[in-house]
Amino acid sequence: MNLLEAQREMRSAFLGGFAGQLVSGLIWLAASASSLWLTPRLGMAVLFFGSMLIFPLTQLLVRLLGRPGKVSPANGLWALGSQLAFTVPLNFLLVGAATLYREAWFFPAAMIVVGTHYLPFITLYGLRLFGLLAGLLVLGGAGLALYGPAIFSLGGWLTGIALIVFAFLGRQSVLQEEKSP
Repeated sequence: MNLLEAQREMRSAFLGGFAGQLVSGLIWLAASASSLWLTPRLGMAVLFFGSMLIFPLTQLLVRLLGRPGKVSPANGLWALGSQLAFTVPLNFLLVGAATLYREAWFFPAAMIVVGTHYLPFITLYGLRLFGLLAGLLVLGGAGLALYGPAIFSLGGWLTGIALIVFAFLGRQSVLQEEKSP
């Protein structure tokens, strides 16, 4: 299986990352709501621990949507996807360090971590859309940390919305591709 075939199979099996981004976006929104209406620390916990549910919830949603949620054994990109999943929790050590320095940097730092994690998705899915999402999250996180207003949950709200919007953009791209001859 060549790279283009592997990417096409990944796009189809996971609907262009739709389910994962939708689940992630909803977790970010739940974390933002928790930090706004309850406490910032609860919001941090919701994002950290909720992120551990992304893969199983994604698998559930993908299958409910009638997609396989897996690719053929010949598809070498599956290993890349698995490796990418571990970059976020490992890099949350840096989010923790930034948060110890300045609590308001929690969501902006998490935005940067998640944004950089999306860069290899360009190769994983063969969709340049992930480059735009990565850039928006990284630049948005840095901008909020350095110049943003003192609204703790703002980065969480912006990221949740961006993830959901890009989930639907990726889904639409795959559905159009599948309609084409």
